[in-house]
Amino acid sequence: MTAMWSRRAFLSAAGGGAWALGVPAGAQPAEEVHDEAMRAVWRVLYLGGGFSAGAEPFRSRLLELGAQADAWRATMAPAPGSLWPELGFTTDPELMMQSYYRLRTMAEAYVRPGTGRTGDAALLSALLAGLDHLHARVYHAGQARYGNWYCWQIGAPQALLDLCVLLYADLGPARLTAFRAAVDHFVPDSAVASYSGTSTGANRVDLCRVLALSGVLGADSAKIGLARDALAPVFPYVSTGDGLYRDGSFVQHTWVPYTGTYGAVLLGGLGMLFALLHGTPWQVTDPGAEIVLNAVERAWAPFLFNGLIMDSVSGRAISRGLTAGDPRQVQQDDHTRGHAVLAGILVLAEGASEARRARWRALVKGWALRDRYSPVLDDRTLGLSALARLAEVVADASVAPLPEPVGHRLFASMDRATHRRPGWAASLSMASRRIAHYETGNGENLHGWHTGSGMLAWWGSTYGNGQYTDAFWPTVDPYRLPGITVARKALSDGAGGDWGASRPEATWVGGTTDGEFASVGQHLRGLGSTLTALKAWFFLADTIVCLGAGIRATDGVPVETIIDNRNLGAAGTHALTVGGRVQPTGLGWSATFSSPGWAHLSGFGGYVMSGPGGFKALREARTGRWSDINRGGSTTPLTRRHLTLWYDHGVDPTAAGYVHQILPGASAAGTAARAADPDHVRVLANTETAQGISCAALGFIGVNFWQAGSAGALSASAPCSVTVRERTDDTATICVADPRRAPASLTLVWNRPVASVLSRPSSVLTATTGARLRLGFGDLTGAEGAGQEVVVRLG
Repeated sequence: MTAMWSRRAFLSAAGGGAWALGVPAGAQPAEEVHDEAMRAVWRVLYLGGGFSAGAEPFRSRLLELGAQADAWRATMAPAPGSLWPELGFTTDPELMMQSYYRLRTMAEAYVRPGTGRTGDAALLSALLAGLDHLHARVYHAGQARYGNWYCWQIGAPQALLDLCVLLYADLGPARLTAFRAAVDHFVPDSAVASYSGTSTGANRVDLCRVLALSGVLGADSAKIGLARDALAPVFPYVSTGDGLYRDGSFVQHTWVPYTGTYGAVLLGGLGMLFALLHGTPWQVTDPGAEIVLNAVERAWAPFLFNGLIMDSVSGRAISRGLTAGDPRQVQQDDHTRGHAVLAGILVLAEGASEARRARWRALVKGWALRDRYSPVLDDRTLGLSALARLAEVVADASVAPLPEPVGHRLFASMDRATHRRPGWAASLSMASRRIAHYETGNGENLHGWHTGSGMLAWWGSTYGNGQYTDAFWPTVDPYRLPGITVARKALSDGAGGDWGASRPEATWVGGTTDGEFASVGQHLRGLGSTLTALKAWFFLADTIVCLGAGIRATDGVPVETIIDNRNLGAAGTHALTVGGRVQPTGLGWSATFSSPGWAHLSGFGGYVMSGPGGFKALREARTGRWSDINRGGSTTPLTRRHLTLWYDHGVDPTAAGYVHQILPGASAAGTAARAADPDHVRVLANTETAQGISCAALGFIGVNFWQAGSAGALSASAPCSVTVRERTDDTATICVADPRRAPASLTLVWNRPVASVLSRPSSVLTATTGARLRLGFGDLTGAEGAGQEVVVRLG
């Protein structure tokens, strides 16, 4: 394992037939040659290559792998209902699946050089005994499924088939036949007969992986062909349910944004299948696959920042953190999930065009090098193959790292937005009739109730990259997530229901963007409460302007809007300055301040509060456990310090509101200067009719119309979102969207002289210029919440 396999050699192994393997032409039937070649490719895909077993970090990881295999071999104790005493599988198939995972890890130690157990006869004997035991007792043809379907159809068979490839020469024909029969029993061809239920999106890709590898191991060309053909429904854009959307959204479980986890599974799984099938009679030639390739930069890149993937698209995985009983204490988090996505992009790159491959490798290298908070090569959740791929691209001097992309992306189909500026990035999470407040299930993410209530997360390029990594989720007050408006009504674990059941009856959620700045809004309906609110965000060059109106509830509990909640770490004493005065740093300190006013938190940035009423601040130490929010989580207590700024709207407010700006990375002096310049950002409206602002320095006007009305120079005949950008070349771009997707016409008037319309979409039925611009839009339902862009010449 010291010579890096080249791309050419890899692809040749995938489909080069007998020549690629050094087999004399004509020595074997074609199907057998492909079978052997494809097994060789899968082995390379699974094990990776190109690293020295004696070089770090691989040397240590390999020795740990060998030690782990030793430990599991020593504790293996086959019994009627278990292979290991702590993994009794008679009622819980997940423990059967975990048993296969352990065997696969042990097999890695057996076949990898450098583990200290390479080719160890005793280890092989234990592996064969373990596989025979699981086959005899639980995973065999004729066994009835119980519990979680995933364990039977994806988790266990994937591990078992990987084991068959790794130990192919040692298993013998009888075992291979029996194990394949077991897989075929639980994953019959009918598992992909209908693109529905649990056979969609990333799950469908996982099922195709099972079918393809079973076909390879059995030289079953029909099954391999079925696996390829069953991928076809994954490729096209969808307009509802699971899959990729035209705007770059990725949804799984029908209602949950899942780019960061299920999306990563889809990305990596397709990459491996494309590579496995490349150059064979079953190569993927469906033109729809181009959609997935385009999605690398349209769907995944906007959520990657300095090596992490934003929690807003990771569903219930945000609660996983540390697992109970894990002796290594290896944490899953936004960085480790991001690293898995980076590795998946590299796998997919091997089957892409040369231009795409070069660009993706440059993007991955940039993200990897910038991850100084959680260095990629120190990631102990990565398998050795993923680690090897990332180490190779980082070390490749011919690859110049690309910088973070700059711009705004609005994902109307999953109620998410990302804002990228030089030096910082932000992510917004919302919920609607289309998208759940949060996902819980399998005892995970028990307190994620309000993540879709307008949670606004942000990071700096050189600060705050561990903000949501460092035990944020088990220690944060779940009723005080940054950016949300919430009724502090006590909720039970998993309130709202499993698997995305917590969808509010709200349709006006979305907005407009010109690709750089944006106007976004949410008609918020609280989870488990009577709360309603109108929330708006305007994403600009150095600030996010936040407006709230029409905040009301009748639950008999306080209602709050959280300006921000910063994780200061285990011992952070970041200075808070309010109105020029440094506040106490003692734990338990709290205070109320009048508005207008400003605040600055050292190491993070500034806040300008200019709405009615006052705001509050609290510095506290909070203790929690991963098991509090995930039943499989570690019970070890963790304490982190949090600094929270919020508005207290009182008990049962009737028409409360707020106005503030967030200035990531700003200095105290810069924050004070912005507070002293109310004309830089002017509030045009903050009512239940419309919320809007203008920023003359940027030529920006943004208005969210909740109903027909006017704000500043804009008037709308129906609810909509509008973003206007005036340019220095005497042109302007007007972006209009109907987030409700209601079947109705819309007339927009801009009281500004306009000489001519330079371009307009077909949705604009009429356009009148002159002393003012008048645009008549037809039914925007088919636009799926996307903005309609009109470019004009100013008068």
